[in-house]
Amino acid sequence: MIKRTLFFGNPAYLSTKNQQLVVNFPEEDKDEKTIPIEDLGYVVLEDPQITITNGLLRKLVENKTAVITCDKQHLPCSLLQPLVGHTEQTERMRYQLNASIPLKKNLWQQTVIAKIDNQANHFLLRNKNALRLKRYVKEVKSGDLDNQEAIAAAFYFQNLFDIDDFSRNQKGIAPNNLLNYGYAILRAVAARALVSSGLLPSVGIFHHNKYNAFCLADDVMEPYRPFVDALVYDIVETGCQIEELNTSIKANLLMIPAMDVIIDGKQSPLMNAMSRTTTSLYECFEGSRRKLLYPEFKSSLELLRDKT
Repeated sequence: MIKRTLFFGNPAYLSTKNQQLVVNFPEEDKDEKTIPIEDLGYVVLEDPQITITNGLLRKLVENKTAVITCDKQHLPCSLLQPLVGHTEQTERMRYQLNASIPLKKNLWQQTVIAKIDNQANHFLLRNKNALRLKRYVKEVKSGDLDNQEAIAAAFYFQNLFDIDDFSRNQKGIAPNNLLNYGYAILRAVAARALVSSGLLPSVGIFHHNKYNAFCLADDVMEPYRPFVDALVYDIVETGCQIEELNTSIKANLLMIPAMDVIIDGKQSPLMNAMSRTTTSLYECFEGSRRKLLYPEFKSSLELLRDKT
């Protein structure tokens, strides 16, 4: 079953009763609403005047529901996850922490190849020339010592949107704001899947900034970014106002966890695909497999074309 994403952009009082999330709107004349907690994968809290009970938080964590709060710019800024996400967590973390440098370099090489290949196939969906990106794929070495990932990303964003002088920058011109929001949701999906697989989101295979608590999430989400890019591209192409994130745009971006992708030859919601990715990552750490599972944009082209 596909887990639901709930978004709260207005003042609300959130509590629980009989395994249900109960919503009351104190400042509006609206009826009380209830949603089964077992159906929830993500709860996004945007309005600063939302009140949520500790009892509800506990039940959401027990259900492995990711609770995301937003900052003054309405961007996701924090994530509530359980301290224990898997029964074998200690053993799994030990495998992760003991992973050799050659193994981590190989895993990062696989990750970068998957990302650039998905970027190239996104170009093909948009009838853009992907030969240069395909060439970058062949040049990725163990550990990506030549930083083909960054080189490919710069070229990709310079040519993806029909916007003069566009480049990927968190504080840059639109649709960077849409990408920021979409990637924040994707990061939460990755962190949730990692915790459920018994891994530490803070210890990466490549990213290692001491101020970053989600280094491994930032690693494994890389090949998934082009799926977010595709959604943002479609929003931009509608011609709507994109300078600010309105309710309609947020609603579209909050569909990211439920997007259909193809992984290992099978159609799957993105959130489920991410769980398969993090499970395969643990198996690589543990030694029972050598190849990471990532979604393939090429195989997902027909799914995406059906929605354009």
